[in-house]
Amino acid sequence: MTAPAAPPDESLFELPRLTALLRHAVPRIFEGMILPVAVFYAGMLAAGPTGGVVVAVAWVYGGVVLRLARGRSVPGGVLLAAGMVTVRAALALLSGSPLLFFLQPTLGVFCASAAFLATARVRRPLARRVAEDLVPLPGHVLEEPVMRRFFSRQSLVWGCAQLSNATLSLWLLLSQTIQTYLVVRTSAVAVLLSGAALLTLVDFRRCLRALQRRA
Repeated sequence: MTAPAAPPDESLFELPRLTALLRHAVPRIFEGMILPVAVFYAGMLAAGPTGGVVVAVAWVYGGVVLRLARGRSVPGGVLLAAGMVTVRAALALLSGSPLLFFLQPTLGVFCASAAFLATARVRRPLARRVAEDLVPLPGHVLEEPVMRRFFSRQSLVWGCAQLSNATLSLWLLLSQTIQTYLVVRTSAVAVLLSGAALLTLVDFRRCLRALQRRA
């Protein structure tokens, strides 16, 4: 009778290379942060603020139609985004103020910041829940004390980063033109969140090396 195969060594875990992580993240950042602003700005230049709102809505629904045409399922997050952008566009068009189109996401960032900060000391902080969606970590790694402290720190890091993001965005929205808001806010937030992501990655690698030295 053959001996059963030895179970895999759960203590071994290797973080993907930085280049692989960047290849995974950069297209999502480009699609989620840069393209929507560029599309709105192009529409606004061509047909004013109303044109920008209309083009932004068309862009979101165009993405849904393209996925369906290719036979791909539409993620729930995309459907939620389509519904939210529709409500935002309706409020902006009915009120005649494009400011309302950008106010709701800014308020949402304030809520995200509060959620990160409020869960920093709980067993499963929001940073851990986000990490579980982005990087497939083994369950035993997530429960290590080193990693639990990591997720607590990162909830504080991202809570502060998002609070800065929302505060800057709201100030620009209420004090500057829409054109200035789009350019300055997009650039500043990209730098801010990239810095937070770099801190997270460095801390993540340090924690995993500590786990691997103990293995």
